[in-house]
Amino acid sequence: MKRYWDRIETPFGLFAAWVDEAGRLLRFRFRSDDAERVDREAEQNTDALEDVRRQVDEYSAGNRQVFEFELLPDGQGFDLQVWKALSDIPFGRTVSYGAIAKTIGQPGAARVVGAANNANPIALIVPCHRVIGSDGSLVGFGGGLALKRRLLEHEARVCGTRYDLFG
Repeated sequence: MKRYWDRIETPFGLFAAWVDEAGRLLRFRFRSDDAERVDREAEQNTDALEDVRRQVDEYSAGNRQVFEFELLPDGQGFDLQVWKALSDIPFGRTVSYGAIAKTIGQPGAARVVGAANNANPIALIVPCHRVIGSDGSLVGFGGGLALKRRLLEHEARVCGTRYDLFG
């Protein structure tokens, strides 16, 4: 299976994404500085990432609330359950790690949900930034808490609501 990658420039930062030859999204990272080393067999190809770039641009402009990609994350069992639950968090809303744990039928697994959230290979598209601490705090985000706040503020602005961690 051939894989392609490219950098994705946004108002939030320079990100990187990977797709397979069928256009399925494999990975989306909030860092691009070491992107060429993430998958050494992937070929940098701007054209192959055009749909990713377009949809992320639409999100950034406030014109897209739901991404329409076929996803192919590298994970198993519990992680895939968590990532599916993350994908169901509506644009402009936040939930706690504990709420995700309850959603997947594991009410005592908030910490393990946090670990799966941290391992999410398709950041932004599988919206790990919408998960917060049970006390309403911004916690545990690979892109940094400043970026997490900016993404949540962006979504609140697009929704015409005030920035509220438990929106």
